[in-house]
Amino acid sequence: MEVKLLRIDSRLLHGQVATDWVKSTGVSHVLVVCDNAAKDVIRRRLLLQVAQPGVKVHVLTVAKMIRIYQDERFAKLSVLILVEAPIDAVRLLIGGIKVKSVNVGSLSFDQTRKMITETIAVNEQDLKALTWLKKQGIMLDQRKVSNDPKKDLWKTLSDKGLV
Repeated sequence: MEVKLLRIDSRLLHGQVATDWVKSTGVSHVLVVCDNAAKDVIRRRLLLQVAQPGVKVHVLTVAKMIRIYQDERFAKLSVLILVEAPIDAVRLLIGGIKVKSVNVGSLSFDQTRKMITETIAVNEQDLKALTWLKKQGIMLDQRKVSNDPKKDLWKTLSDKGLV
């Protein structure tokens, strides 16, 4: 399986992803990997409705994503993987999924998080996960849409004194 993009976005699949990122990566499948969404019938149905014609969308648990990644029957797929939080990206990589970079598009603000950009807020768990990714040699790409200039999220975190 060729992972064209692994994206962290607390909104998961939405207009920017369904149109811009799918088009720019040229994928045939969008895999929304979120344990909570996979178990929630209504949320899963809503995510599937955002799909563009010609692109297949599946909502999976992290464990199922790891299983299908290792299954030869899916070796020819070209996919965009969406996760809700940095810890899920870590879980996927520990499970054997191979990527060189992770795109961070949006992490929603709440009482536990500190805003670091217009669209990204992080807490301690996020920082630990992002640090783990960085230590694995993963580039942390900070962009909302594909034609935004590439920014290094690690540099942003460093400049803010968070890592």
